[in-house]
Amino acid sequence: MTLITIILLAFITFTTRYLFLEGRLPLRLGPNIRQILSFSAPAVLTAIFVPILLMQKQELNIGYTNPYLWGGIAAICAAYKTQSVYWTISIGTAFFITSGTLF
Repeated sequence: MTLITIILLAFITFTTRYLFLEGRLPLRLGPNIRQILSFSAPAVLTAIFVPILLMQKQELNIGYTNPYLWGGIAAICAAYKTQSVYWTISIGTAFFITSGTLF
């Protein structure tokens, strides 16, 4: 039963990916669907990083002693100002390490 489930899910996953990635198929998405799908990546990333930044030990931590919050704020500012992935990572990491040792 488990093997059948795995094979079925692999088939479904492959089929859904193939339909969108194969250029010769006549499947085209309309502009409304494309616009809706453009919001999926930011929504998923937000759902991943917000709990990491704000939750510590199963509690909300938005105080000044939270190094994750300082690193995140610095990374957001660096991304806005520099438009460079490398500078964003470097500045966010530096603020995270520095605030972790200060507090």
